[in-house]
Amino acid sequence: MDIILIILLVLLVGIASLILYLNLKSKPKDENENKEVEEIANLKTEIQNLKDTLNNTINTSLGSMSTSFNNLSTGVTKDMTEALTKVDEKVGNFNQQVQLLNQSQEGITKILAGVKKYGTLAEFSLDALIKDLLPASQFMTNVKMKEDTSENVEFAIKLQGDVLVPVDSHFPVEKFKAITDGHDADDKRVVADARAKLATAFKAKAKSVNEKYIVPPKTTDFAIVYAPTESLYKELTEYQDPSTKELLTQELMKKHKVVICGPNTLSAYLQSLHMGFQSLKVQKGATEIYNHLKTISTRFGKHFENIISLRKKLEEAMAVVDKFGTDARSITRTLESIKDPEQLEKAVQTENVEKFVDHSKQAKN
Repeated sequence: MDIILIILLVLLVGIASLILYLNLKSKPKDENENKEVEEIANLKTEIQNLKDTLNNTINTSLGSMSTSFNNLSTGVTKDMTEALTKVDEKVGNFNQQVQLLNQSQEGITKILAGVKKYGTLAEFSLDALIKDLLPASQFMTNVKMKEDTSENVEFAIKLQGDVLVPVDSHFPVEKFKAITDGHDADDKRVVADARAKLATAFKAKAKSVNEKYIVPPKTTDFAIVYAPTESLYKELTEYQDPSTKELLTQELMKKHKVVICGPNTLSAYLQSLHMGFQSLKVQKGATEIYNHLKTISTRFGKHFENIISLRKKLEEAMAVVDKFGTDARSITRTLESIKDPEQLEKAVQTENVEKFVDHSKQAKN
C-alpha cells in the first residue's frame, strides 16, 4: 500500500511538470519575463510541497512499520516466555519423578539386604505389604476374574495395558506348626510327614488359583501365592518330591503356573514393578518436554520468517526513498541552472519528465 502511494505521488509530480511545460509552450515568447520567473518559482514550490508530502507519507509508513515490528517482537518474547515456563514446569515434574525413582531404588536395596516383614495372618500381611509398596492406582482388591464364579482373588496388580497379576495368600498354620513340633521333638519321621502334608496343601492351593484366577488375556499366564513368613517360604523352596526329586516351587510353576513368594521376594517383585511404572512416567515426561521444545522451535521459525519479510519490505521502501531523493536533487539543480525559457522548455521536456516517467516504471516493476 505504501509503495502504491509513492508511485501515485511521483505520477502527480510528472503530470504537474507536463502541464507546466504545455502552458509555457502555448504562451508567446514575448510575454513578460517576470511571469516566467513566477512560473518557475511556483514549480519549485509545488515540487517542494510534493517532496514534503512524500516525506511525511514515508515517515508515517516507517512509523507504522516500526510499530508492527515492535508488536511482533513483543509477541515473540511473550511466546518464548510462556513456552519456557511450561518447559520449566515439565522439568520440575521430571525431577520429581527421578527422585521417586531413586527412593524406590533405595527401598529395594534395603529389601534385598534382608529386611523382613511378618504378620499374624496371611491376608493382613499381604494387604499391608502391597499397600506399603504400591500406590492405590496400581492394584485392586477382591477382584472377580471369571464371570461364572463367585470367587474373588485377594489382590490383582495392574500391569501396562491393564493386564492383571492375580495374588492370593495361603498359610496352613496347623500343618506348618506340625513341622516345628517335629523339629522340637527331634523326630525326623514326623517332620517328613508334616512337610509332605504342607506340600500337598500348597499343591491344592496352586491348582485352585490356576482354575479360578488365571484368565489370559485379562490376566497374566501366571499367578502369585504369597507365603507370609520367611520360615514358611524356606520350607516350601527347600521341599523336594521324594520320588521325582523335583523342587516343589518348580512343580507348581510347571503344572499350575503359580509362583510362590515370601515377604522378601514379593517385596522385591513389587518394587521392581513400581520402578518400571516410574520409569514409564519419566519417559512420558521427557517426551512431553521434547514435544514442547519442538513447538517452540516451529513457532520461533515462523516468527523469524516474518521478521525477514518485514526487513525486505523496509529495505524496498528505503530504496524508493533514496531514489526519490536523488531525482529531487537533480531536478532542483536543473531548475536552479535555468536562466531563459528555452532552457526551461528543454530541461522539462528532455530531463525532468523522462526521470519521473522512468521512476514511475521502476516503482511499478
